[in-house]
Amino acid sequence: MRLVVRRSRKTQFQRAAEGSMTLMDHLRELRSRLFKAVLAIAVGFAIGFWLSNPIKSVLQRPYCDYMTSHHHLTAQGTCPMLMLDPTAGLQLSMQVALWAGLILAAPIWLYQLWAFIAPGLHKHERRWAYWFAGIAAPLFVTGALLAYLVIGRGLQFLLSFAGSADVNLEITRYFDFVTGLILLFGLAFEFPLVVVLFNIAGIASYQRLLGWWRIAVFVFFLFAGVAIPTGDPFSMIALGAGLTALYFGAVLFAYLNDRRRERRRRALYGDVADDEISPLDLDAEPIAAGEPVVAPEPVQAPGPLARRYDDVT
Repeated sequence: MRLVVRRSRKTQFQRAAEGSMTLMDHLRELRSRLFKAVLAIAVGFAIGFWLSNPIKSVLQRPYCDYMTSHHHLTAQGTCPMLMLDPTAGLQLSMQVALWAGLILAAPIWLYQLWAFIAPGLHKHERRWAYWFAGIAAPLFVTGALLAYLVIGRGLQFLLSFAGSADVNLEITRYFDFVTGLILLFGLAFEFPLVVVLFNIAGIASYQRLLGWWRIAVFVFFLFAGVAIPTGDPFSMIALGAGLTALYFGAVLFAYLNDRRRERRRRALYGDVADDEISPLDLDAEPIAAGEPVVAPEPVQAPGPLARRYDDVT
């Protein structure tokens, strides 16, 4: 009876981590993961196009609230918006669908990107990458929600300078303004991850980060004043205050991380600092003398070559 031994087949991740994949294997894997990511975005785009009208209604609500409070509604009770191009409605629906598709398919295409990069990382680097990926998404969502809450205040401030003019915004410019502000807040709220990364890499300690808090607050509000396209004080204060709060949260993480490193260092080296010379133990027991070394016997000198071989060999 013949026994069939089945060998365990390694996955693409294991082969890539071991370095046993060829260049063509890596290119094939990249093509496969790109195809899966594009397919997921296409499905999300289709769902986003189907939900484009409810999404546009949500994004249009701050403007409609302003028009309602100032009695600028139409006879049908809707907030008026201009459309200067016949194709503007279709372009806007496709733009909203693309953003929605990227957000809905984010778990899939981010996983495909991670699965292609992760085999080149060490085990502890993958662990930190999991934490960063898990925190980055909530930070982006928090920034986007804060931007959406601030849009209404910003519109009221900006449109208060219209005076007696009729307020009737162009639809594509309004949605570019809203989506740009949401994207700006979401990306800006990822900055604390850079501060945490510097502390993990040992570049900036807790004391150094805490000593930079005045400069950091100034830079945050300066960035908010320059980057906010509207120029209204509500958006600037919201972005600057949010980044300041996240910075102090990153400083708290650095404090806890430095304390953990200090406990680990003391467990290994005691109370000796990194730049301190270790004390020498001068009371050690003397080393006993070893056995005397005996000189080896002399080696005989090799004889002539003609005496060791006959004529045949």
